[in-house]
Amino acid sequence: MEAGSGGGKRWIAGGYSFSDELGGFTIVGVGGSGTKEDPIVIQEELVSASPVTLLIRAEGIVPPSNFSIEAGFGFTYLRIVTLNNSGLAWIEFEFELQEILGQPSIFSDGLSFDQRRSESENIGSDHFANYRRDFEPYDRLRFLNGKVDPLQTSSFDFLVTDFTPRSQFYIVQDPRIPSS
Repeated sequence: MEAGSGGGKRWIAGGYSFSDELGGFTIVGVGGSGTKEDPIVIQEELVSASPVTLLIRAEGIVPPSNFSIEAGFGFTYLRIVTLNNSGLAWIEFEFELQEILGQPSIFSDGLSFDQRRSESENIGSDHFANYRRDFEPYDRLRFLNGKVDPLQTSSFDFLVTDFTPRSQFYIVQDPRIPSS
């Protein structure tokens, strides 16, 4: 790991670095190569139920694509392990890909949660029974039918595909709480 430009840290695994420098959460560990058998595991702690943004950068030169069995630019298996330290139960959890910070991912950017497949064996969670994917104008993955109590840890597995790799992109993470 190395210091990031925004006061956070940059953790390196599988050809990418991962940073919490945009604030609102803390990465406590990162490892793995990014293959299906050895996904990149990002361990983090969220201290609120507000959306937070994970910054992901390619380390080195980004090739046009790498769609081999090996992990790398183009196909990256991720597991995000999140400690709920918000003091509130989460009843859903949403991830949104963004190629440009604050702007929804669009079809032509090539970035998606494995958009080529309508059902994916690569998506799952230990606390949520189902998921829903939304495409165009967003690329969102929402986990449903579950609950993560305060101080519980939940894991989320998914495949990120990028057919036109860029040097950096974002994953907005949004824990959902019950409405009153």
